[in-house]
This record gives sequence, structure tokens and C-alpha cells, in this order.
Amino acid sequence: MSDSALAQHLESCLTAYAMERTPDPAVERAAVKATLDLLTVAAPGRSVEVRVPPYAAVQAVEGVSHRRGTPAAVVECDAPTWLKLASGAVTWSDASASGRLHASGERSDLSAYLPVV
Repeated sequence: MSDSALAQHLESCLTAYAMERTPDPAVERAAVKATLDLLTVAAPGRSVEVRVPPYAAVQAVEGVSHRRGTPAAVVECDAPTWLKLASGAVTWSDASASGRLHASGERSDLSAYLPVV
């Protein structure tokens, strides 16, 4: 996805969230996948699994690679929370305190890699 397309998708989603509306699912899905891809570039590795159901999951951050079973480090949140984190609209600590972000295990604090756009 081009930078301008991602910017448009993010703006569309963040505007919808601000208006307490649901964005177009295809646009939201594309924005989630593109920003997760940017995370894997910023934090290459396989020690933390980042999940944004139902859209995508990626592995990132250097360290012990996860291969099978339950990962040692997991970050999970919904699409609105992820896109707000990815864009800098919300901080890691605020998202975590809100209960919408769940992070467990070593290296699961991704605040050093966010925002990605």
C-alpha cells in the first residue's frame, strides 16, 4: 500500500472512530495490515506475536523465535486501538490502562516502536 493510500485509510478510520462510527471494514482491514507490516519493518524478529483480530497477526521484535504453540509474548488489541497506537493518536500506556490492549511476556512493550506512521 502506498504511503498516501495508507494515510487516507488511517484518516478515514480515525475520523469514524472519533464520530463513534464503524469504518468500512475493507478500509479498516487494509489499514491494520499495512500498519502491522510497518511494525515488522521497524521491529524485525519473531519473539512477540501481535494480534489484531479478526484482521491479522504478525510476529515482530528480536529475541527468541516463536515457532509452535502459545507464544511467550503476545500483544492483542482491537482494530481501533491498534490504529490509534500505530498513528500516535493514543499512547501505549493509555491504551494499556484502558483495558483495550493486552500485553504479556518478555519484550511485549512495543512503545519504543510506535507510532509506525
